[in-house]
Amino acid sequence: QVQPVESGGGLLQAGGSLRLSCAASGRTFSRYTMGWFRQAPGKEREGVFCISNAGTGTPYAASVKDRFTISRDNAKNMVYLQMNSLKPEDTAVYTCAATYLQGDICPQAKIYEYDYWGQGTQVTVSS
Repeated sequence: QVQPVESGGGLLQAGGSLRLSCAASGRTFSRYTMGWFRQAPGKEREGVFCISNAGTGTPYAASVKDRFTISRDNAKNMVYLQMNSLKPEDTAVYTCAATYLQGDICPQAKIYEYDYWGQGTQVTVSS
């Protein structure tokens, strides 16, 4: 199993950029599909981005498709979410999650598709 731990959140103004990091313990990290989710106050948790065990990224949210990118470094057991052109509506707690899947694939953006979760990092974007 793996244990994700997020970092890199903070406060910034609209239009700025931020890179979130997810460190996942476990010697089998490279076999896991990794996803980023977010939850804003008063809203349900939604999927943001996913990256397969082969490094293929899949955007979950249309609102971030052209602004965010995901990457992973299996040698370092790390996953990154690069966020550009941030908007106030991006304000949320961002959480890294992991699931074991066979092949170059990402699951649906559903909470039940992922087995291991970090505790989240806060991103606040002001106008």
